[in-house]
Amino acid sequence: MLREWRSELNRLLTIIVCSAVLGLLFGKMTLLVLIGVLAYLGQILFQLYRLNRWLEDLPQSGQEDPPEATGIWGWIFDGIYRLQRQERQAVNHLKSILDKAQESSAALEMAVVMINHRGNLEWWNKAAETLLGFRTEQDKQQGVTNLLREPRFFEYFESKNYTEPLRVQSPIKKDLILEFQITLFGEGERLMLVRDVSQMHRLESMRKDFVGNVSHELRTPITVINGYLETLLDHKDSVAPRWIKPIEQMHQQSQRMESIVRDLLTLSRLETKSLPKEQDRIDSSALMREIKGEAQQVFANKEHSFELHDTPGVFIRGSLSELYSAISNLLFNAAKYTPNKGKLIFTSRIVEDGFEIEVQDNGVGIAEQHIPRLTERFYRVDESRSTDTGGTGLGLAIVKHVLARHGANLVIKSELGKGSQFICHFPKERLTEAPSTAKKQMMGA
Repeated sequence: MLREWRSELNRLLTIIVCSAVLGLLFGKMTLLVLIGVLAYLGQILFQLYRLNRWLEDLPQSGQEDPPEATGIWGWIFDGIYRLQRQERQAVNHLKSILDKAQESSAALEMAVVMINHRGNLEWWNKAAETLLGFRTEQDKQQGVTNLLREPRFFEYFESKNYTEPLRVQSPIKKDLILEFQITLFGEGERLMLVRDVSQMHRLESMRKDFVGNVSHELRTPITVINGYLETLLDHKDSVAPRWIKPIEQMHQQSQRMESIVRDLLTLSRLETKSLPKEQDRIDSSALMREIKGEAQQVFANKEHSFELHDTPGVFIRGSLSELYSAISNLLFNAAKYTPNKGKLIFTSRIVEDGFEIEVQDNGVGIAEQHIPRLTERFYRVDESRSTDTGGTGLGLAIVKHVLARHGANLVIKSELGKGSQFICHFPKERLTEAPSTAKKQMMGA
């Protein structure tokens, strides 16, 4: 590059020197030097004109070779030509990637839909036409909520909270169950993936029915067995001494089996029945005081210290029996697994986006790798706990389902040797009334 610039400068100096020499010979040096410089500028303007014409004609004519030129202009033409070739190669490469992506997505059984920042359809694959009924020409740039009029989908789409997928019926085939998952990208754009989960939905329904039916059928024989064992224990004097311990063990295990069946029936009911339209207006403070009083009585022998820090005047809309079961389950579990003379703190508070009820203990704590799985059915941190405490392994699963039915969620924090925190987070929509102080806190947050 420096060589070309030196050559161009030498050329300009040569023109000026030659013009000056001729000017001295004819006695008009200034005029001839000016003419020489103007001629040089005219040549530059001519090259700029050629460059402009070449760039303008390039898209239409398809001409690739740059105009012939020497010196610095030859280097400029060649440099622009190289940049154009690199840009074309990059564009062709990106186009091939985009074509392959569209071809591969077109072959998917899952619907892939691209939605712009205005909520209008930009592009979709063949499966979207089959599952959602989109039509290529008519529906492009149409609002997705105008085409999919399911109220639950509208709420899901507008919420922009896509952490969990949404399941609804297909708008064109009522026997199909579709699962929607949306991801935000770019500047307010969305990528929507839709798949047919009808078979999975049927299997889940069959599993729920099976668990509910089996649990119901087991309930009667277990009750009978438990009743006879209780009768035998009430008449220990008439039973041979060697049979007393086996009968006591059988009675203990039959009671545990009865608890498991009861919890399985509760889970089945929570999964298959929705909350009634007429829901209770629950005083959170009264609920917490009642649960605390019952826990103190049940675990009086463990000599725990129970602290209650409630927020008066906050009412929750929902099922009183279900919320009592879920929250008491958390406090009872904490008391059960905390060593004697432990400290349990039962707290409620207004937060920015809702209301929280927290159970905190100073027990042994839970290792981090176990926390994500605690709400799974029958999952145990320590297998020996079921024998020691008589638990069914379904308590936290019931808590999770109850909270989900109330639009709430369970947050678990724990550290080995430092205790655990179980937090029930209720959204603002679940609060039916709050005191003025609580309202001010929510407005000021």
